[in-house]
Amino acid sequence: MAEFIIMPKQGLQMTEGTIMEWLVGEGEEVIADAPLFEMETDKLTISIDASAGGTLLKIIHEAGAVVPITEPIAIIGEKGEDFSALLGSIGAPAAVVAESAEPVQCEEAAIGTAAVKAPRTGRVFASPRAKMLAEEKGIDVADIDGSGPEGLIIEKDILDFAFNFEAMSGTKTAATPLARKIAELENIDIKAVQGSGLRNKVLADDVRSSASVSQIPVQMVELLDEELIPIKGMRKIVAERMKQSLGEMAQANHRITVDMTNSVSLREQYKAVGRKVSYNDIVLRCTAKALTEFPMMNSSWTSEGIVLKKHVNMGMAVAIDQGLIVPVIKNIHLKSLDQISKESSELALKAKENRLQPEDYSGGTFTVSNLGMFDIDGFTAIINPPEAGILAVGKLAKQPVVSGDEIVIRMMMQLSLTYDHRTVDGAPAAQFLKRIKELLENPMLLI
Repeated sequence: MAEFIIMPKQGLQMTEGTIMEWLVGEGEEVIADAPLFEMETDKLTISIDASAGGTLLKIIHEAGAVVPITEPIAIIGEKGEDFSALLGSIGAPAAVVAESAEPVQCEEAAIGTAAVKAPRTGRVFASPRAKMLAEEKGIDVADIDGSGPEGLIIEKDILDFAFNFEAMSGTKTAATPLARKIAELENIDIKAVQGSGLRNKVLADDVRSSASVSQIPVQMVELLDEELIPIKGMRKIVAERMKQSLGEMAQANHRITVDMTNSVSLREQYKAVGRKVSYNDIVLRCTAKALTEFPMMNSSWTSEGIVLKKHVNMGMAVAIDQGLIVPVIKNIHLKSLDQISKESSELALKAKENRLQPEDYSGGTFTVSNLGMFDIDGFTAIINPPEAGILAVGKLAKQPVVSGDEIVIRMMMQLSLTYDHRTVDGAPAAQFLKRIKELLENPMLLI
């Protein structure tokens, strides 16, 4: 039996996905649990397996389409199976061939050419809600075919009839709810948008394209020898989340300079015995230790109250070609430096190779972002919601430092803590950052 393939939800915060490529063409065999299409989410590009086997009867959304989660994107079933009923359920045109000895009589109406429907005879059955709605909209229930049990006219039939009439008469443009919402936010007249969906239905991508064109004319872009890059996928979601983070949180910042000489010595000791540990691993371990001592930094602000996390799941920001992703080391406070080093390396590699799974980048309680490898002295990072803070790590470099009455050369590094001032006050945030400094300057305290 034919069934829909829907846009799957990969992660709690995912609302839509971009179809990058169909791995099976229309009419080709689909193998259950085998790759069916590639999808780009707000986090990464992944391959989605088929939920059932059969034949790919219809691709509803082609490659490049941005589709809300749970919306049908294709139809799968037996080869040669009639799937017009499924298409009809989402407003798709079903091919209907009427066999009759007499030609069908038609009349020209203002809305186009429509077949004259024979009047219904006998009693019309409709639910009370359907009757009330039809009366409100001035609709004769005798003109409607019921989709309920034994032809009963239900409320949905009235709404569909009213919508189709408005769309055909030009008083309403057929569009998805997401497309209407985007048009409203961008102040775009949806009637002026050319739809690319079935029956010229306006999709979210159509509105976004219209917004881009209205803001920067294509002719001007070509004239200036510039390239217009559509804002979509991971770039779009990162932009939205960062704007949301700054808009909703009371973000404050503290900075501190750390003498990393003893941490450098610790790393060299590990290296001498063949154990690979990075400076970032040491920062992660010290931060995890400090979070157990300052639980307010390991919390989330909610409408019901502040949620204190009993576990430390450390996010580590990783830059990839598509943008920024934050894989998470779960229960890092219970792990040794060797374990942290091994897991951080594996997650970073998986991120760069687009092999992360939703469980690899979800559930974080605090994040560390390190740009030292790019020769950045220090920076202010934006909090990754719903976390309460993020630690920005600058480069490690030799600097002259006053020690007693002498000037000595030390390995120094700058740390910058951004925290949600709704959740954490300035003093405890400063104490938390100072504690990380103490642990980095005296890593033997970790033992």
